[in-house]
Amino acid sequence: MKGSRCECCVCCRWSLSGSEQFALRYADGPQLYITEQSRGEIKNGTILRLAISPMRAARQLLERIQSHGIDARLEALKELAKLSADPTFAAEFINMEGLATLARLVESGTHFGEMLAFTLTAFLELMDHGIVSWDLISVSFIKQISGYVNQPMVDVSILQRSLAILESMVLNSHSLYQRVAQETTVAQLIAHLQVSNQEIQTYAIALINALFLKTPEDRRQVNTHTNQLQSHHDTNLTEMAHQLYVLQVLTFNLLEERMMTKMDPNDQSCADMCIVICSQNPVNPAMDFTQTPPGMLALDNMLYLAKVHQDTYIRIVLENCSREDKHECPFGRSAIELTRMLCDILQVGELRCNDFHPMFFTHERAWEEFFCVCIQLLNKTWKEMRATAEDFNKVMTVVREQITRALAMKPPSLEQLRVKLRSLSYSEILRLRQSERMSQDDFQSPPIIELRERIQPEILELIKQQRLNRLCEGSCFRKLGNRRRQEKFWFCRLSLNHKVLHYGDLDESPQGEVPFELLTDKIPVSDIKAVLTGKDCPHMKEKSALKQNKEVLELAFSVLYDPDEVLNFVAPNKYEYCIWTDGLSALLGKELGSDLTRSDLDTLMSMEMKLRLLDLENITIPEAPPPVPKEPSTYNFTYNYG
Repeated sequence: MKGSRCECCVCCRWSLSGSEQFALRYADGPQLYITEQSRGEIKNGTILRLAISPMRAARQLLERIQSHGIDARLEALKELAKLSADPTFAAEFINMEGLATLARLVESGTHFGEMLAFTLTAFLELMDHGIVSWDLISVSFIKQISGYVNQPMVDVSILQRSLAILESMVLNSHSLYQRVAQETTVAQLIAHLQVSNQEIQTYAIALINALFLKTPEDRRQVNTHTNQLQSHHDTNLTEMAHQLYVLQVLTFNLLEERMMTKMDPNDQSCADMCIVICSQNPVNPAMDFTQTPPGMLALDNMLYLAKVHQDTYIRIVLENCSREDKHECPFGRSAIELTRMLCDILQVGELRCNDFHPMFFTHERAWEEFFCVCIQLLNKTWKEMRATAEDFNKVMTVVREQITRALAMKPPSLEQLRVKLRSLSYSEILRLRQSERMSQDDFQSPPIIELRERIQPEILELIKQQRLNRLCEGSCFRKLGNRRRQEKFWFCRLSLNHKVLHYGDLDESPQGEVPFELLTDKIPVSDIKAVLTGKDCPHMKEKSALKQNKEVLELAFSVLYDPDEVLNFVAPNKYEYCIWTDGLSALLGKELGSDLTRSDLDTLMSMEMKLRLLDLENITIPEAPPPVPKEPSTYNFTYNYG
């Protein structure tokens, strides 16, 4: 119950003396201590447990850490690393000079492996509470931590914590930044980006980013860091890619300050500037840029478009002014939301980016140019969708998909990005969405698989009937002779009742169907024994046939019928070959196994599935059918018509 039991009550209930030696902690989650300040945050139903007080726990752990037994010390450090996240415990441990003890353990260099990893974890957790200043860190401690980072072979857990400690030093103290910059350079950190461990890569990028952000303004030039990165002694292709990737992260993070800066609503000069660029808030235009992100970064992008690409800016504004009010694209709102979207896609302000984009190194103002390209895309998509103000979010969703798909193609330049975005029109996005629906997880679920299994026999029967209908129309074949001038044509077709094959010789290739009366020979379907193809055909085993090319061999098939007679075929093309072999297989009751059948089956199945699932768009299909309800005890609720 909320606040109904305190430590004294619990100790009295269980006859425990010295209630000041005990404290309540959460039983689940981080298991933090309950204090007078946090007591009001306890929710009904929360499970608490009685534990030793923070002061007593800190004293015991400090004694165990300084003990001589290795196993006892390791267990104490492991428990300390867990408890250090609690601010109440951290304050007690720091008051007992616990931080100094941990620092001496690190400086001594006598701890390795798990013991050192837990020591660094506890140290970092204690410092993150902000109880003491980072400026109190000694030079020897910094050198020891930097040594772990600079070593080529070091335990992953130790390296991860060392990078995190150095990052915190750089971000929290200017004097420590200078010391860390001397002990650890960007070039030394590049090696950690080449490992497969993503956490190490993340922490290495975070430290590089911190060093970059703390660099004085007169030295914080992209070219300076580019030269430093490119001067690395081993500039192979992999390393250069990592260097550019790091540079991209650093460049994007320079935008974070403007992205998180709000506009002062009382600044009249900014308000006038907002009016010029078509703000959506005519009363106080500065209010548009008080939300972060994108903050002032959106205004920077809009001003760049208006100044550098003035013709484009004027065209966009005039186009929207000439439209009906309901179809007008709000330029101010579009630019602000687009800037927010681009920051999210490119992970501006994050420790690392998901992808590397080489096009951002082809222009001095690549970010602003990227925005200009995307704002034109947004205006174009708005027109294609014939959108209104109510469709704003739908348009932004389509634009996001267009930009994401274009970036996934890794365009090498901004001009190539424009080309790819032009090809990803709204109609193309709709087509891509439709084609990708069949590859979604929903189409691999048991209900969809069961539906496909039910539909497939119907589709196969449809294909079978199409093949038989084509055989009833008939086809013209040519006879193979010793010399080309001896070749003659003959025609074969299936009777309408599918019981007889009619065939006969022709002097020339017919222009249409040949009547049954002109086909003097016939074979009852019931007499057909088998259908042979390719090299198994008798007319392909003859000496004259051996001289035929591979194409003729792939188009040959034969019909064996009683009594030991053979009717040989050479189809005019692959399509006719598939039609006749499938049709003859259908007459014999065998499976249709041609390439054309597989292609037709995939096409028809895809179309039929899309039609049947058309009404279920955006509806989650359950994995299993709902349970059948129990039968009612009586059926008295039914209506008696009598």
